[in-house]
Amino acid sequence: MARGRAVAQREARLIRPGALHRQLGARFAAASPVVRGASWMLLCGIFFAIMIAAAKYAGGRLHPFQVAFFRALFGLAAILPFILRMGLDGVRTSRPWLQIARGVVGSSAMMTGFYAMVHLPMADVTAIGFANPLFLLVLAALFLGERIRLDRGIATITGFAGVMIMLRPAGTVDPAALFALLSTFLAACSMVLIKTMARNDNPSTIVFYFGVFSTAVSVVPASLVWVQPTGHEMVVLVAMGLAATAGQSCMVRAYAAAEASLVASFDYVRLVWAGLFGYFWFGEVPDRWTLAGAMVIVGSTLYLARREQARDRRRNAQPPLALVPVALEAPATTGPLAAPATTGQMAAKPGLGNTAAS
Repeated sequence: MARGRAVAQREARLIRPGALHRQLGARFAAASPVVRGASWMLLCGIFFAIMIAAAKYAGGRLHPFQVAFFRALFGLAAILPFILRMGLDGVRTSRPWLQIARGVVGSSAMMTGFYAMVHLPMADVTAIGFANPLFLLVLAALFLGERIRLDRGIATITGFAGVMIMLRPAGTVDPAALFALLSTFLAACSMVLIKTMARNDNPSTIVFYFGVFSTAVSVVPASLVWVQPTGHEMVVLVAMGLAATAGQSCMVRAYAAAEASLVASFDYVRLVWAGLFGYFWFGEVPDRWTLAGAMVIVGSTLYLARREQARDRRRNAQPPLALVPVALEAPATTGPLAAPATTGQMAAKPGLGNTAAS
């Protein structure tokens, strides 16, 4: 009897929330990088699908400009505690005009993106967003002097063919689809600006100034179409902001845990989440053009991600007996102070093109 009570007490301790959380955390930390990277990316897809669904729902009565303003405002609120901890170093920038340009471009990407989210099926918006690495390759060649290799060129042309399929080559083009494409292009422009500023400025400083300028830019058009949100809509908008922030955090953790090519392959599960949310929440059913175009875009960017990862692996490989100094410090890979990826690495990570993080 005493032994039975002891077992019951031990089991009760095991199922307490704190103990269960620690056990699950320990098991997850001990899991392989593949499991951890895939798990984080799957969670990322769910959060981004929630963000799009919340934006689409709020946009039923509120103007997309207003939705974009709240997204910018909540993003600024999320970074402020880290900036306050950094002090003056957190607001010091050597490229103020580029910070302003990135704020304007990123805000435009958000506003056009949220317009597309409100007026297009969720699967369409998500699939067109995966064309971001293709735009990024062209922009990097034009403004950063990076060379477009043959495989990158093939992936770019193939991906744009997928976009054209989604835009209905034999029928009328939905204007909202053009806004989604414009948003994707502007997000790629924003990433090129980030690449340029990251040479001198702290990543958290870049995020802070984007929050400041995007809030300032988006408040003007939002005020022209302002409708006072209800309490229910404010809850949805807060959920949108939290989901976007959580999605970005999960994405960073996913790429820090496993190889980019592996993680990128799980990023495309976002299409599944978006399709499910769209079907059950809004009654959306993807047509054959959406499915065909999405498959082409996914295939081209996945091919690009794997090629870039293989190239990085060869570039970073060292001879076994090479006598080279070992770096004692490495840039942070997670959190608000994470070192930004190079343009080639960003092109290999389709998820980084999400317009909510422009």
